[in-house]
Amino acid sequence: MNLTSLMALKAWLRPPRHLLAPFLALTLVPAGGLVWLGLRLLEQDHALESQRLQDSRERAADLIVTALEQDLSAAEHQLAASSASPAMAGADGAVRVVFGLREVAAYPRNRLLYYPYLPASPGPSGEPFAAGEEQEIRSRDSVKAAALFRELARSPDPAVRAGALVRLARNLRKAGQLEAALAAYVELARLRDVRVDGVPADLVGRRAQCALLGELKREGPLRSQAEALYTDLRGGRWLLTRAVYQLHMEEVRGWAGADPKLEAELESLAAGVEWLWQKWNARSRDEGPPNGREFVETADGPVTILWQGAGDRLAALVVSSGYVERQWLARLQRWMESQGVRAWFSEMNGRHGGEAASRAVARRARQDTGLPWTLLVATTRPPAELEEFAGRRRLLFIGLALIGVLVLAGVYFTGRAVARELAVARLQSEFVAAVSHEFRTPLTSLRQFTEILAERRMPEDRRDGYYQALLRATNRLHRLVEGLLDFGRMEAGASVYRFELLDAAALTGAVVEEFQRETESRGYRVEFTTNGGEAQVSADRESLTRAIWNLLDNAEKYSPGCRTVWVETVREDRQVAIRVRDRGLGIPPQEQQEIFRKFVRGSSSKGVKVKGTGIGLTMVHHIVQAHGGSLRLESRPGEGSTFTILLPAGG
Repeated sequence: MNLTSLMALKAWLRPPRHLLAPFLALTLVPAGGLVWLGLRLLEQDHALESQRLQDSRERAADLIVTALEQDLSAAEHQLAASSASPAMAGADGAVRVVFGLREVAAYPRNRLLYYPYLPASPGPSGEPFAAGEEQEIRSRDSVKAAALFRELARSPDPAVRAGALVRLARNLRKAGQLEAALAAYVELARLRDVRVDGVPADLVGRRAQCALLGELKREGPLRSQAEALYTDLRGGRWLLTRAVYQLHMEEVRGWAGADPKLEAELESLAAGVEWLWQKWNARSRDEGPPNGREFVETADGPVTILWQGAGDRLAALVVSSGYVERQWLARLQRWMESQGVRAWFSEMNGRHGGEAASRAVARRARQDTGLPWTLLVATTRPPAELEEFAGRRRLLFIGLALIGVLVLAGVYFTGRAVARELAVARLQSEFVAAVSHEFRTPLTSLRQFTEILAERRMPEDRRDGYYQALLRATNRLHRLVEGLLDFGRMEAGASVYRFELLDAAALTGAVVEEFQRETESRGYRVEFTTNGGEAQVSADRESLTRAIWNLLDNAEKYSPGCRTVWVETVREDRQVAIRVRDRGLGIPPQEQQEIFRKFVRGSSSKGVKVKGTGIGLTMVHHIVQAHGGSLRLESRPGEGSTFTILLPAGG
C-alpha cells in the first residue's frame, strides 16, 4: 500500500462523522429487524392467547348451556307430571299457574297480583235497592235514601249487606255526614268473600276509607291505612283483574308514598301470565296441546315462561329475570369463578350490552340452543395454563426495551461525538482563518517596508520611523509564531517551565509598560496600581509575561468604547492576585466557562468583528494551572470583564 492510500485511509477513519452512515446502517437495520420480529412474535403470541381464551369461553358456554337445559327440562317435567308439587314455584320471583277452560289457578296464590280471567260472581239483583235509589236519584233526598239503605245493611245476605253499605256511605257523604260515612266504610271492610260489582267488598271499603280520610285531612290514619292496603295489594290478597289492580294500586301508592320498583318483579309475573293466557286462548283447537319456552318483554318487565299443555289444561312456570339469575345461574356461580368466566343473558342484562360489544365473548343464540335466552360468556380471569403467555410477553417486552435503549444510546453518543467533531472542525476552520488574518497584517507591513527600502524610495527624514515600523511588525509576527508554538507544546504536554522567584508587581509593571508603548498609537491607556507590599511568586518569567500580555491584548480588543485598561497587583493572604479589568463588551454568563476552551471565542466578538485566534485565554489557563494557581473571571454583558490570576505567594 503506497503513501497516498495510507493518507486517504487515515483521513477516512479520523473524523467520526464519516463513520456515521455505516454505523447507523450496521446498528439501526439489525435493531429494526429485531424489533420487527419481536413485534410479530408478540402479535402472534397475543393471537394465540386470544384463541386459547376464546376456546375456554366456548367450552364454558357449552357446559353452561347443558346445565341450564337440565334445569329447564326438570322444571318442564314437573309441570307435565300430574302430581306436580306447588312447591316448585316457592322461591321469590316465580309463580306456577294452571289454566283450565274457565279458570286460572296460581301457586302460590299471593305471588300473582292480578289474573287474566276471573269467573263471573253472581250478585244481588237491583230490586232490594230500588226504593233507596228512587229517593237518591229522582227525589235527590239523600237522608231518606240513607235511612232505607241502613235498613238493608242489616240484611242477613252478605251480598245485599255489602251493596247497601256502599250506597249508604255514598248518601251519607252527600248529606255531609262524613263520620257516619266513614263508619259505614269500616263496616264494609269487615265483609269477606263477597264482591260489589265484581270487586271484593273489603277492598272497596278500605279504598273508600283512605279516600275519605284524605278528604278529612287526617294524614296519620290515612298513611297507616294506605300502607296496610298497599301491603295486601302487593301480597296478592284478592283475586283481581288487571284494570282493578292498577286502579287501586296507583291510588294507594300515592297515599302510602311507595316506590313503584318494589312491585315491579311481581307485576312482570302477572303480565307474563296474562300474555300466556292470551296466547293459549288464541290457539286453534286442532293445534294440539301447546308446549314451549319463551322470553317475553312485557310492559312491566321481562319474564321467562315455560309451559306444558295436555288437552284443555295448561301448566306453566313464569319466572322473573332475577329468579333466573338467583336460582339457575347462581347454582353455576362457584364453578364459573373457578373457570374464570362470567355468564349473562343478553335479553335480560342491558347493562352488559356495551361490554359484549367491546370484549371478546362466547355467544350462544337461543335459536341454536333451544333456551329462551341468548347466552354470553366472558373471561374474568385467564386460566392458569395461559400464565406462560404473560411471562413470555414480559420477557419479550424487556428484550425489546433493552434493544431500544441500546440503539438510542448508540445513536445519542454517536450523534454527540459527531456534533463535537463538527464543532471542533468549525472552530479549527475559524482558527485557521483568524491566524491567517493575524499573519497577513504584519507580513503585509514587512513586504511594503522592505520594497520601499529595496527601491530606495524612502525619504531620509522618515527612515527611523520605517525601521521602527519594521521592528514592530517583526515583533508581532514573532509573538504570533511563538504563541502558536507554545500552544502546541502546551497541548502536547511538552512545555518546559523554568521557575524562579519573581516580583509579580515588577514583572507586571514591565509588561504594562511594553504593552503601553505598542498600543499608545491606537489611543489606549493602561493604568497600573499595586499595594506596594511584597508580591513575590515562583514562576516562569516568559510564560507569566505571555499570560499577562494575552489578558491585556484581550482587554484592548474587546473595549472599543472605553480605551482605558486597569491593571492591579495585590497580596491576598497566601496568594498574589494580578487583575486586568476593562469596561468593554463583557461576556454572557452561559459563555464564561466555554471561552477557556481552545478555538472558542465569545459571541460578542463576532458581533463587533474583533479578530483573534481563540487560543489566548486557553494559553493563560494552561500557564496559570502549571504554576499551581487559578484563573477567575467576573463579567457582565455591557459592563466589562475582570480577569484575575491567582498565584501562590513565594519567598
